[in-house]
Amino acid sequence: MEITDKDPCGGCVPASGIVVVDKPRGPSSHQVTAWVGEILGRRVGHAGTLDPQVSGVLVVMFGGAVRLAPVLLSHNKEYVCLMRLHGDASREAVDRVAEEFTGRIYQRPPKKSAVKRNLRIRKIQEIEILDMEGRLVLFRARCDAGTYIRTLCIHMGYAIGVCAHMQELRRIRSGPFDEAAAVSLHELADAAGAARDGDPEPLRRMILSPDAAVADLPKVVIRDTAVDAICHGAVLAGVGITGKEGGFGKGETVAIMTERGELVGLGKALVSSSALKPGEPGLVIAPTTVLMQPGTYPRGWKAHAREPRA
Repeated sequence: MEITDKDPCGGCVPASGIVVVDKPRGPSSHQVTAWVGEILGRRVGHAGTLDPQVSGVLVVMFGGAVRLAPVLLSHNKEYVCLMRLHGDASREAVDRVAEEFTGRIYQRPPKKSAVKRNLRIRKIQEIEILDMEGRLVLFRARCDAGTYIRTLCIHMGYAIGVCAHMQELRRIRSGPFDEAAAVSLHELADAAGAARDGDPEPLRRMILSPDAAVADLPKVVIRDTAVDAICHGAVLAGVGITGKEGGFGKGETVAIMTERGELVGLGKALVSSSALKPGEPGLVIAPTTVLMQPGTYPRGWKAHAREPRA
């Protein structure tokens, strides 16, 4: 990653990166993100807002990594929730309802939501009941982005027949980032202080490369001679591709990588992975987001000469 010359952390903050923060209960996601920006001396953004009373994984981006927000926002999420029932219920009834709510469900955002309250479909990949004591139910849910766990608790309560509400919630995963990779604000501030005092390694370990955001995406690997053309917005042809990883359909998002494993950007597949033949002619990937700066790789393409004006 490129290192900048001026920042409040002794020059060890890269121009672009990701910090996975363990958001505490109390402050809003915007407040936590702003504090990260002050610590690093960077303009920042975050992917996936958490309510003030919700803790857990908050992905904060800075520099060119902010352009990856649409991908990070679309990642599946995983939560641990403490639900309080309003009446007595058996473990068998709770297990039955958890199974019933696994799959496609209908939800409407809460009244206090920042988005329009349109009816939407979300998929719950898994609900696992971890423990139950009296009217308290602890469960883990893996779900689509944009799923409201607070609403899920209310609907599960209706199905159980006793009503329920969400008492506590913690996000333990957002896409490829889990709570094991998360750092507290205090840890980040201490690492920044150590960097100013001449020990940048703790801070460097906390700042992830933008490449980490696309770990779950299918990828195409391109020739060195094609990199600069992509950085200038050219549509990628099969002759510029040396390999592919993972399957994808036409119209899906694909990560564009160099042969050294560097992230060039993201693109929209013009053909499916089964139809893409590396080394063959034909346009296959249209860049949608470019992170790598032009000139990073030598220019391997020729511009067409323009006709002189009369």
